[in-house]
Amino acid sequence: MGSLRCSGQLHYLEQVGAHRVNWLAIGGAAGGWARAVFPDLNADEAVERLWQAIFATVRLDEPDPAAAWKEHLRLLEERAAALNREHFSALVFRGPGTDLRVGLAPRHVWKSAVAEAQNGVRFVPNLPTEEVFTAPDPNRVEGVVSSTRPLNVGGTLVEGIRAEFAAGEAVGLQAERGEEALRGLLATDAGALRLGEVALVETPNPVYATGLLFKNTLYDENAASHIAFGRAYPDTLGINSGADDALMAAGGNVSMVHLDWMIGSPEVSVWGLRESGEEVPLMAEGRWL
Repeated sequence: MGSLRCSGQLHYLEQVGAHRVNWLAIGGAAGGWARAVFPDLNADEAVERLWQAIFATVRLDEPDPAAAWKEHLRLLEERAAALNREHFSALVFRGPGTDLRVGLAPRHVWKSAVAEAQNGVRFVPNLPTEEVFTAPDPNRVEGVVSSTRPLNVGGTLVEGIRAEFAAGEAVGLQAERGEEALRGLLATDAGALRLGEVALVETPNPVYATGLLFKNTLYDENAASHIAFGRAYPDTLGINSGADDALMAAGGNVSMVHLDWMIGSPEVSVWGLRESGEEVPLMAEGRWL
């Protein structure tokens, strides 16, 4: 989910993050968005190309889309369950420009594409969806990390992010393009410079395979593993309340911001770190092991 700042949006994030209702976020090929993704095409061609890309990201180009989704959801749920059984202390990301250790919150819970609302109904809140995700410990992130894909921040394309973390906080932050917009958003509050989410995404996948930058976080975050500055999601801490005091008590980060940015690629590998210090390979060059 992209950046959120005003109090009304924060209330919305609390309601959605706590799954008080069944909800779905999915894109439609509006003209302005289509022209942003395909600037060299005329309006009609751009909309048609964007619809085709959206169909591919949600597996509508499969011979049996329903069966493909059931299998995909099964795999994601299996991965989340396996990670929950392991209950790693941290994740380690290594790749070009990246050597990052993301400590996981003591009460962290890995979630997948399937959620259950407080009314007991299971649902898939995001389409497309390729991730399993959880809550970092906002005080235990160390190292350097480089973005692998651009992201859209309030209409500004931000590219080439490099961040250095110490004791959970981004103490060094640079971007080759759009740095001012990024810094402006992260100046919202103290929690914006700490992490509220870490997600593992296998590459390639249908979103990555389009070869497109969608300039929309719902799509672009599903192209690769990512981290998010700002607010944690309640269900990744095993709680139902999205209130600030509940998040803090559960060990999650509090902020009015939630900004996902992509750090995974076919060149990035991931390990799970046990309390003993043992590193367990999870992903090699973007692929699950």
